[in-house]
Amino acid sequence: MADKLAELFKKDRAAYEQKWSDIGLFVKYGMISEDKFADKAKQFALLKNTEGSCFTLEEYAEKVQALQTDKSEQKIYLYATDVDKQDAFIGSANQKGYDVLVLDHPIDSHFIQHIEMKGEKIAFKRVDADVVDKLIEKESSIENLLTEEQSKQVKEIFEKAIAKETYEIQVEGLSPEELPVTVTMDEFMRRMKDMAQTGGGGMSFYGAMPDRYKVAINGNHPLVDKILKAESPEVQAKLAKQAFDLALLAQGLLTGKELTAFVKRSVEII
Repeated sequence: MADKLAELFKKDRAAYEQKWSDIGLFVKYGMISEDKFADKAKQFALLKNTEGSCFTLEEYAEKVQALQTDKSEQKIYLYATDVDKQDAFIGSANQKGYDVLVLDHPIDSHFIQHIEMKGEKIAFKRVDADVVDKLIEKESSIENLLTEEQSKQVKEIFEKAIAKETYEIQVEGLSPEELPVTVTMDEFMRRMKDMAQTGGGGMSFYGAMPDRYKVAINGNHPLVDKILKAESPEVQAKLAKQAFDLALLAQGLLTGKELTAFVKRSVEII
């Protein structure tokens, strides 16, 4: 079967790429379950990005080599599982010239684990696993313009406004063009939970753990400065909660009574 697929790929690559959505699941499963098949599949297994372009594993490694290699010389493959839901994060990555893959099938969490184990210095990171500047860390970083005391004050304001133990708040130096608040889940924990849902053997332990999120406060965003200069603690808390809820909304995490409260608060602010 591997030889037949290789022949089809070489004979008419364009037709093969059109059929990838149908045969990709079979190829990925074969690579995960059989090493001999995986060795042959390297020449015809494809990665598809958000622009609809397809690449072999070797081609993609070359494509991202220049821009998506981090300070430890590791190539970072960014990916999305829901292009519409993660559009804002994809946009932030694209603005930096980064490419984003589409890996939206339940088997993909196992597939990328396989590629990381077999490849050299390759790491997959979901595009919303962290703020874009932290997904691919470079030697140089953006300085946080807030003083240590101001950062401490901002953190305390958001901690009081959010008041949830499952959210870890950090004030970071990010581009002023990035969102004021970003909510993300660690790549490792999210992947383990995804694998637990698809029958990841010993991964069931992770599936039982509560979801924990990181809340990144952009210390260089004008809104954070506005919060610090607000006339009262009540206004500070209101603005902080609004910014946090916007971040939850971007992740599809704002529902029920919290969503209703957000809508009412938005009308008040307008």
